[in-house]
Amino acid sequence: MNILFTIMFVIMSVLFGAFLELNHQTIPGWILTIILLAGFWYVQKNILSAKPFLMRLGAWLLCIAAFALIVYVSRPPMKRVAAGKPSAKKTQVIETADGKVRGIFNEKETVEIFTGIPYAAPPVGDLRWKKPQDPEPWDGIRECDHFAPMSMQSVNLPIVGSLTQIIGYHDYQISLSDNYRPAVSEDSLYLNIWKPAGTQTKLPVVVYIHGGSLQTGQPWYDDYSGEGFAENGVICVNMGYRLGIFGFLADEEMLKEEGTAGNFGLLDQIKALEWVRDNIEAFGGDPDNVTLAGESAGAVCVDALCVSPLAKGLFQRVILESSTVSSPVPPHSYRSFSDALASGKKIREKYSCYSLAELRRLPAEQIVGEMDSQHHITPDGYVFTDDPYVLRKQGIHNEEAILHGFNAEESGPFLLFSKTTLKNYEERIRRYFGDRTEKVLQLYPASTDEEAAKNWAEIYGAVFFNYSHQCLNRLAVENGIPVYEYLFTKTNRRLSCWHSGELVYAFHRIPEKSRLYDAADRTLSDQMHAYWCAFAKTGSPSVSGLPDFAENTSSSRMMRFGDTVEMIDEPYLKLYEILDETGD
Repeated sequence: MNILFTIMFVIMSVLFGAFLELNHQTIPGWILTIILLAGFWYVQKNILSAKPFLMRLGAWLLCIAAFALIVYVSRPPMKRVAAGKPSAKKTQVIETADGKVRGIFNEKETVEIFTGIPYAAPPVGDLRWKKPQDPEPWDGIRECDHFAPMSMQSVNLPIVGSLTQIIGYHDYQISLSDNYRPAVSEDSLYLNIWKPAGTQTKLPVVVYIHGGSLQTGQPWYDDYSGEGFAENGVICVNMGYRLGIFGFLADEEMLKEEGTAGNFGLLDQIKALEWVRDNIEAFGGDPDNVTLAGESAGAVCVDALCVSPLAKGLFQRVILESSTVSSPVPPHSYRSFSDALASGKKIREKYSCYSLAELRRLPAEQIVGEMDSQHHITPDGYVFTDDPYVLRKQGIHNEEAILHGFNAEESGPFLLFSKTTLKNYEERIRRYFGDRTEKVLQLYPASTDEEAAKNWAEIYGAVFFNYSHQCLNRLAVENGIPVYEYLFTKTNRRLSCWHSGELVYAFHRIPEKSRLYDAADRTLSDQMHAYWCAFAKTGSPSVSGLPDFAENTSSSRMMRFGDTVEMIDEPYLKLYEILDETGD
């Protein structure tokens, strides 16, 4: 019995400790848990050892309940994320149109970082679901050393994020210095700037829109920090923008009041671009040399802004990674305006709100859970007037050059908990392709569960990500826009070539001490980042000494970034032919 008790006690202690660490509990939680376990050990050994089983079991349950209480009282607080160490050296003061700002240097003092600069008024209260307004000017110097809260979104317990890092990214570090939760707020219309240290002029600018299905995400994630660009002579800017129901709800009254509905997140991005146009020169940037970039849902937004009359002249070229909405039927993050308005009507009915004013009075926490039904851009007749595919067919576009592409295993995170076998393989194909199923099965035959799973992963990636890039490339060629396409195939021990796996390479953000990447990964990151910087500077990803990144004028040639860097034939053309039929 003593041995069994000891084993169970050790297991419980390990589980308690693991939860405290993974959920980022504060130090008092650790102290109270140690006291609890010590007391429980003493009571079981010295008081309850000869007592009936039910009494001893009750003590175990009481200990678990006490731990749950400790978890609650020591839960990590919400706070804004620091842009650097408290001891970071401060930059010179820069004057913007709204007031003076001061940032901090990175550790090597090669980059100046300015975070949390307001580009619009807080979209709260009566400004919820209104076009973004100018920020309120301020007196004195604004210290820009912390990121603003991430835009309002559903937030899980920190343990969910920790498990995601372990299972999805294979990249978790034990620490007692991260016992907090990043702040979340409707008041999130702020931008961040990374610039080379010192005084420069006419530097190229990259403005990046983060992904997250238009439901989640934040602009301070390390994989797409702008520090890498700034170290190589390119200013990088990113921003928070309204997400989910706060950014993409459409409503008839809203349409009458504002002349637009369903695209407030896009309007935020346009407002940020206008801020860059009006202020980036003070940071050494060239407002006439701006590249707009985005990944996943961020790339969806970039593509939409390429056909928006409101964004004309605000950028010169674009980078789209792992999504576009330029296929005849966009596969995600997009809906018709009639569908958007119908969905908005259901929201009103659900919350018994008979006016927009009543909707605006609802607490953000009450409606934030509607993110999943309200995360789609829509042709509202104001931000853009028709499907991007249709507009591009008409020759409408704002960009002068395009760099775009996708990963070899885009479907990875989306099929993580979905098992494809021979038994359900044909059914899954038929659900999407209908009477063209036999053509797909001939192209992707499977005789084992492993072949079925591999084939479906490739088909899924092509349907929901790759095909839209093929359509964008064709339209660019039709419109005479220089266009360069890539395929990322490099495997590693972290995200590999899954969805978003290329970001850390393109942004030159592989951690120096990370063992999840090797020397070949770092070399590839050097090369990819050089291509991205060249494109931002000149509109062409041409780099002396590196393989030629040629235009994809035939929509059948692309640059492969993998164990080798070389131009290859597009590998999915036969499947695209079937998808062309499906889109007719």
